[in-house]
Amino acid sequence: MTSESRRIQLRISNKKAYIWDVDDIATVRSQHHICGILTGTLPHLSQQNAFLGIPLVLIPEEVVLLVENEPFFHLEFAVLIDDPRAHLQPTLGQLESWNIEQQEDIKQQMAVLKAKGAKESANAGRTMTAEALRKRQAREEKKAAKAKLAQESGDPESLAALVAPEASAEAVPLTQETAENKAVSVGHTVVIPASSAASLAWYDPNALVSYTTITAAKAAGIWDYPSTLQERAKCGVFRSLWEQGYFMGGGIKFGGDYLVYPGDPLRYHSHFAASVLDSPVSSLRPMEIVAHGRLGTATKKAHLLCGWNDEKKDVSYLTIEWAGFG
Repeated sequence: MTSESRRIQLRISNKKAYIWDVDDIATVRSQHHICGILTGTLPHLSQQNAFLGIPLVLIPEEVVLLVENEPFFHLEFAVLIDDPRAHLQPTLGQLESWNIEQQEDIKQQMAVLKAKGAKESANAGRTMTAEALRKRQAREEKKAAKAKLAQESGDPESLAALVAPEASAEAVPLTQETAENKAVSVGHTVVIPASSAASLAWYDPNALVSYTTITAAKAAGIWDYPSTLQERAKCGVFRSLWEQGYFMGGGIKFGGDYLVYPGDPLRYHSHFAASVLDSPVSSLRPMEIVAHGRLGTATKKAHLLCGWNDEKKDVSYLTIEWAGFG
């Protein structure tokens, strides 16, 4: 049995399940083939949607698998937590302590940024000084060339006019201090860590708001999946494919319920686009068969039809691929 402190905490809010702990996310992905979907915005990549951060949102089938798949995970591997109720009203002392910690963290970050800014300014100053020396040398070479030309022409007035502006320009020497003052200031991002709510003193996922079975969570009103035949069929098919070692992802863009991967989706392409049928004898229109076959072949996949038998609690599979006839 997994210890209470190491259970995977599935935070339920609005009947959606979230994992906030990074170690738990790594565990369910690397050891249990559960990928979920990262939905949080990363501080340094706030304007993109290709790389996201915590929390990890689980699809309902993944939640049911983690909570009730006892033969693989042992009893109570994961626990459902009514997250809104787990956040208690903080006391004045807890708020004051939290505020002090926040202020200390801000001071530490600002000290690091100040040291980094000073280093960047020094580097910029050295760069500007080198650039100034290069320009000064270029000016002197140009001045010498013009002076030589004026001397050869025998025009003393032209020679005097060349010397005067250069003398005034050299009157203010470029120092390290002026170089640093001219350095362009660079904006910095103060990182606010997205730590787990478990670190908050007023967060208490006690037994009154924790549920180790789907039945108990349904009775408490925080969870209601599966509740229909189609939902039971999805859970059964998902579990069957998972037990065979596959990873599953969303398949809506490929005309199915899941994409079925032979390994981690970060390393492999999917082999199948799977559609769930709530009965092994469900009827399919000819146009659906053609569409599934053509779409699967066009995306270099086979379309997998998964028929769920609710009485026997097993799955039958049929693949469709488009073939040319000559």
